[in-house]
Amino acid sequence: MSSPKHERTSPDGVGAVPYLPLSSDEEAAASEQSIGRLVGDATQHLSTLVRAEVELAKSELVAEMKKALKGAVFFLIALAVGLYSSYFLFLFVAEILSDWWGVRWPAFLTVFGLMLLTTALTAFLGWRKVKKLRAPERTIGSVKETAAALKPRKAAEDDLPATQA
Repeated sequence: MSSPKHERTSPDGVGAVPYLPLSSDEEAAASEQSIGRLVGDATQHLSTLVRAEVELAKSELVAEMKKALKGAVFFLIALAVGLYSSYFLFLFVAEILSDWWGVRWPAFLTVFGLMLLTTALTAFLGWRKVKKLRAPERTIGSVKETAAALKPRKAAEDDLPATQA
């Protein structure tokens, strides 16, 4: 990265992110430097800028992923409570049917059968969707084209030093 004097810590204390100073004490000396030195400094500053952008993106993504994880935990808790609550819904439906029919066991058997039928139907629909999954053919083709385009160039680069030696 850059030197420690060219690093800043974010306000939330996440970590140091390199930055380029907008002005320095060495500006007067820069006018007396050679072109090579200036190009080297520009290259170093560009490298530092790219690294700083990558570090900034990484730190922002980490912060956002932490928020998303916390939200996902709350959704999972809500899902668990909802699933356990559905047990009482099925008991309620069975009790209502038993009041209408006057007999308990056929009412509970009917609710159980409806639950099994719903399970089988949704499993079948899920299986049909999974069965339709395909490989990412466009991506595979693109990777193969890129590899094919780079092979002759790589072979030519490997042969070049051998013929010059």
